[in-house]
Amino acid sequence: RLHDALEAEGHDMAAEVPVLRSLPSVLRDAEFKVTAVLAGERLVAVEPGDTTGECYGIAFDVGTTTLVGTLMNLRTGMAAAVSSTLNGQAPFGADVISRISHGMNGPEAVSELQAAVVKTMNEIIGRLVILDPNVRKVYVELEPPTLEDQRSDVARLHDALEAEGHDMTAEVPVLRSLPSVLRDAEFKVTAVLGGEHLVAVEPGNTTGECYGIAFDVGTTTLVGTLMNLRTGMAAAVSSTLNGQAPFGADVISRISHGMNGPEAVSELQAAVVKTMNEIIGRLYAEAGVTADRTYEAVVVGNVTMLHLLFGVDPTPIAMMPFAPAFMEPLAVPSAEVGLNIHPHGYVQTLPALGAYVGSDIVAGVLATGLAREDKLRIFVDVGTNGEIVIGSTQRSLATAAPAGPAFEGSQIKCGMRATDGAIEGVQLSDRVELQVIGGDVKPVGLCGSGLVDAVAQLLLTGLLDHSGRMKSREDAGHHPLADRLIEVEGVRAFLLAEGVYLSQRDVRELQFAKGSIATGIKVLMDILGITPSDVDEIFLGGSFGSYLNPESAKIIGLVPPVNVDRIIAVGNSAGEGAKIALLSYRERQVAFELPGRLEYVELSGRTDFNDAFVSVLQFPHLEAVS
Repeated sequence: RLHDALEAEGHDMAAEVPVLRSLPSVLRDAEFKVTAVLAGERLVAVEPGDTTGECYGIAFDVGTTTLVGTLMNLRTGMAAAVSSTLNGQAPFGADVISRISHGMNGPEAVSELQAAVVKTMNEIIGRLVILDPNVRKVYVELEPPTLEDQRSDVARLHDALEAEGHDMTAEVPVLRSLPSVLRDAEFKVTAVLGGEHLVAVEPGNTTGECYGIAFDVGTTTLVGTLMNLRTGMAAAVSSTLNGQAPFGADVISRISHGMNGPEAVSELQAAVVKTMNEIIGRLYAEAGVTADRTYEAVVVGNVTMLHLLFGVDPTPIAMMPFAPAFMEPLAVPSAEVGLNIHPHGYVQTLPALGAYVGSDIVAGVLATGLAREDKLRIFVDVGTNGEIVIGSTQRSLATAAPAGPAFEGSQIKCGMRATDGAIEGVQLSDRVELQVIGGDVKPVGLCGSGLVDAVAQLLLTGLLDHSGRMKSREDAGHHPLADRLIEVEGVRAFLLAEGVYLSQRDVRELQFAKGSIATGIKVLMDILGITPSDVDEIFLGGSFGSYLNPESAKIIGLVPPVNVDRIIAVGNSAGEGAKIALLSYRERQVAFELPGRLEYVELSGRTDFNDAFVSVLQFPHLEAVS
């Protein structure tokens, strides 16, 4: 019966048992008025009534590092939602060769890899962001004015947009060109709206060209992503070092420079705006997009960076009681900032939680869904200023735990940033195996992830005890790596490669850095009354967190002792959150509301901080983290 009806409509049909099982009841319950869902000739489903208006599919790009999913409306051909995340296979290796090697361990290993990527895809499906950007383009054909219809140009446009379901407010800069644009285009124009604000009126139908930029403005690195606001897809991405670097490597140094007066603050502002515009120029060149089709930039970063972006004196951030000039979200005309997007576009920021928990962390919470899911999660942005959020839908706490520069390779004897020649991974057995950035290049130093790996491996091999004391060559006896134990200027050290070593002092630097973050986690967990067994997942964010070995993080006590498969590197979560806020006005509103749902805890004023710090300063006993 169904086959004949479909054949009459020009469709072939082949049905299999799973669909046939429910067919009799569906047909009769719906009085034989149904919608058949066909994939090619295969009958996928039979649904009661007319459901032809609801037909979706998901396009996946499954990359070795990142997965991107786009929910497509199959009737309109338009993207309905988009989401991306890091590939859950990362714990099995960073590249395809590593994962193939793991798969060689047998069918169970292959099943592990399969389960990891399927889990990641399902997470993306669960987190698809409804495409609802603040910026919209509406094509209208207006009736030209007559003696009988002498409405103003702005009223005429307002009425047409209102008929399409849009409110509109117009300001003088746009009004100046409105008469000529309307008449030159014979009143057939595209209105560009940022919320209710009229950003531009363009001749003809330009609805296919609508872009925005998501910026993560970090102290060290800036990342910009040009987003197609119609499809939700990234059109281009670029990053570079922050041009403020000559004024200091950290926020305190830059605040100190800003204390020299308004001219110094202007220098810092000019440096970061120049860097952002350099990124924007590369984005436009790569995607073939122009500034006049880019209408909004969503910018996240720490509180100091956003103060300097807008030329606001950051001095109070560094002084008790650490009260910034603003933590609220700002929408600032792009021309006022000097950003090279549409001259009437806007630069939108997300809110901050405290002087040292900025909008980058709010963006990370938005991207991970931490504060609106029942799972109890810990989110840690590992870096110089370790930001921590712990919670769920029930209650969420946030704090900042200054860790110092050790995680970035600074103040480490052979430390360096994560560039070519840096050791980023260490494996010790009866020999030393190193993973070096740049591939087949000579190791010249140790970056943050390599530092954590090296210490974790020394703990596992027994060459470092849980107090952090490194053994001497004599103490090591017949250990196969005993000859790697050396002394440099009277200080014990472990030789990783020619000219590159890890010293006892380096270990102490790492202990203090990880101890600070672990203390922040412990204090928040104590306030919530939870233990590691209550924690469902731990998210490692930030550029450093993305490359940190989860097992090593657990071994050194940086994070609580949970199963390693529950420690997840979430990549540049700040950048992801900025993209989400750019693509979805609803999600942006969620971000705006997060400060009211996240409780900020200031560690410096707590009497239990010192005791907590001392309790986590040593490395955990191995049996406690196994």
